[in-house]
Amino acid sequence: MEHFWVVTWTDLDEPYEQRIVSHPTVNLTITQDFHRIAGVIKGGFSYTMRGSGRVLGTRFRPGGFRPFLGGPVSELTDRFVEIGEMYGTAGATLVEHVLAEPDPRAAIGLTERFLLSLGPEQDPLAEEVAELVAMVENDVSMTRVDELAIRSGRSVRSLQRLFRDYVGIGPKWVIRRFRLHEAAERVSQSFDLATLATELGYTDQAHLTRDFTAAVGMPPAAYARLSSRA
Repeated sequence: MEHFWVVTWTDLDEPYEQRIVSHPTVNLTITQDFHRIAGVIKGGFSYTMRGSGRVLGTRFRPGGFRPFLGGPVSELTDRFVEIGEMYGTAGATLVEHVLAEPDPRAAIGLTERFLLSLGPEQDPLAEEVAELVAMVENDVSMTRVDELAIRSGRSVRSLQRLFRDYVGIGPKWVIRRFRLHEAAERVSQSFDLATLATELGYTDQAHLTRDFTAAVGMPPAAYARLSSRA
């Protein structure tokens, strides 16, 4: 596991839609509206908050859900699976107890104990994948799979198999997604879009704009204006 996270809201006057640009990770989330395990979602998606509520989430390290799944993480890509469907009665009981627990720290404790009870075994490949994904995230100059292959000491084909099995998605998508997160950060700081596209490995500004719009839900210029008002 990478970390637990909690979002709460109270007495919203009107619904609020939160757009989510996913990372190459699996999340376990429990709220009154849903209780599910989310694989890597390739496109953007959203969640609408209404009234009062709480979301409690568990974010797994890239590759870290493989020991809890017991199979290729690609089976979950672009999918939401009910916790009770994956883990049966024990999973359904976890959901019931978490929803009934008002204290977020206690609810996190319930989730942690449940996950540990599944007995995940340490997996050296999961550790390797987490390190490789962290390398991609932290090195903004990395824009090509062959660069990562050289750094990892693996062939491109071996790297592709490893990522699909442990992350759920290929290394090209992972690289491009982190560069999109970088683009979102820098667009909000008024960076020149054409220069930014070149630095992040895009063939041209139009290509970056298409990818950005598909993931974020709006073009870079609109996102920059929105960020400036935040």
